[in-house]
Order: sequence, then C-alpha cells, then structure tokens
Amino acid sequence: MISIIMGSFSDFDIIKKAIDTLTDFDIEYDVQILSAHRTPDETAKYVKDATAKGTKVFIAAAGMSAHLPGVVAANTVVPVIGIPINASLQGLDALLSIVQMPSGIPVATVGINAAQNAALLAIQILATSDDTLKKKLIDYKNKLKEKIAKDQEELEKKLSK
Repeated sequence: MISIIMGSFSDFDIIKKAIDTLTDFDIEYDVQILSAHRTPDETAKYVKDATAKGTKVFIAAAGMSAHLPGVVAANTVVPVIGIPINASLQGLDALLSIVQMPSGIPVATVGINAAQNAALLAIQILATSDDTLKKKLIDYKNKLKEKIAKDQEELEKKLSK
C-alpha cells in the first residue's frame, strides 16, 4: 500500500500522474488531502494509522513552504517521498523546503511536479521485496529503451531527406 497525501485539492492534477502510474502497476493506494499547517493533528493521526495498517511508502506533495513531507516523515519510520509543487517561485521554494530536512528526518525528493517519478520511486522501493513487481519495472524500463530506439530511427529518416 502506498499512501499519497496532498496539501490541497489544487495539487490533484499533478498527483493524478502518480495515481495513474500506480494504477498501471496494479499498486494499491490511498489518497488524502491533509495540511501540515491547517490540519496538523489529523495529518499526524492519518500517518500513524496508515503506518499501522501497512503503508509501505508515503508520497507527500506540497507547494510553497512545503512542510507536509517533513511532517509525514516525523510521524513514521517508513520511506517518504516528497513532491515539490510549483505553487510559487517556480516551485523552488517547495523544492528547497523538502530537500533541506533536518538530520534524522529523511525525505526522498523528486523534481518539481514530478509525481510520476515519485510513484516510480515508491514502486522501486516495494520491488526490493517483490519479484513480480521488479519484473514489471524491468518491462517498463525496456519499453522506455524501445521508445528511444524508435525515436532515433525516426530522427535518422528525417535527417536523410
């Protein structure tokens, strides 16, 4: 199980890419809107409850001051992946907030708005103990290679004209 937490509904269009990726890999997930600042008690309770119920990875998306991933990490011992959201300053404020976690409270961080990569990283974490999932990831990466090879062929056709 992967738990996805976003700071507000305005993050949904970005988070949808993570949801779609998890769905493509047949990964069970839960999605919540919680805030590090507006619902801190509810956020901590959800994280603790989800951990107790078997969540293996959290994905937390937040913009601006982006404290949500850190609050999640402070309340669990399972991996947390932060997605900085471009809510202001081209998302750099969120990126810096998430990557500069204090010692002892790690949060893996993907690129700004990079929800698909957050889902793939979560899947890779799960795949360390799931050979079926590992095979799906290998197949996925092979399809990426095939696409590049096809793109190269197309480029060569265009250049030879």
